Amino acid sequence: MLGYFIRRLLAAIPVMLVVALSVFLLLRLSPGDPATIIAGEMADAEQVNNIRTALGLNEPLHTQFFIWIGNLLQGDFGTSLISQTSVMSMISQRLEPTISLALAAITLTVIVAVPLGVIAAWKQGKWIDNLVMSTSVVGFSVPVFVIGYILIQVFAIELKWLPVQGYRSIDEGIGEFISRLILPAMTLSSVYIALIARMTRASMLEVLGEDYIRTARAKGLGQRIVLFRHALRNAAVPILTVVGAGFALMVSGVVVTETVFNIPGLGRLIVDAVLSRDYPVIQALILLTAGLYVVINLLIDLSYAITDPRIRY
Repeated sequence: MLGYFIRRLLAAIPVMLVVALSVFLLLRLSPGDPATIIAGEMADAEQVNNIRTALGLNEPLHTQFFIWIGNLLQGDFGTSLISQTSVMSMISQRLEPTISLALAAITLTVIVAVPLGVIAAWKQGKWIDNLVMSTSVVGFSVPVFVIGYILIQVFAIELKWLPVQGYRSIDEGIGEFISRLILPAMTLSSVYIALIARMTRASMLEVLGEDYIRTARAKGLGQRIVLFRHALRNAAVPILTVVGAGFALMVSGVVVTETVFNIPGLGRLIVDAVLSRDYPVIQALILLTAGLYVVINLLIDLSYAITDPRIRY
């Protein structure tokens, strides 16, 4: 197992290097200049050039890249070009809202989607199966921001059950923390509930046709035991794969949800960084997102290795 883990970990290093190089070149070669944004509209060419020199932007591209990589290897993601604040400090301030929202959304997704997929597979072709599949199509089709505004209108404005917008840290009270996560989590999870419900249904249908399931039923085992103890356990690996990928997508794709609900998370940070051409912040956020995908895929690979005896360590 340790050898398998090390091989998978080493295979991730070239991926991260390619991501780092691609992000660096894409930002440097795309139109726009952070020095111009910092200097303002009234600045002349000499002032802009002085700012570029102070920021190290006049250095050759390869020099800038190796300086950046060297700093990364020391755990230094750099300093924001706009606010002159440590990038890691900026990210750490925004990390809690995004991670809290993503965890709440993926928890809600699993709680709702997996049972729906199991029931839809159990009742294949019946009205409840058709209802789950039709609802999942709606979940895929309706934009996230539309779902968010509908939830705000119903639960916050009309019924006044929940706050409209904003975020409260868990240190400010568990009640406020949870109440302000419910609507954003429902909004963010809508697409993934549809996706994972369909995936669960497809995996369950494949497993329910196996001989050992017929044997379990022939032994007189109850439907609940057959479905959840035997069928779902063997159908879990592809479901876990989608759940893991879904969590990574939630962390990296919360821009719309955070904007709708005015949550000061990583999504809003990267939008502000892109608009101001703040290279160090953009590079750090994309690298961290890529690292999250690598870690989740590594965990998924390990789950395959543990559950599938055909995989050799």
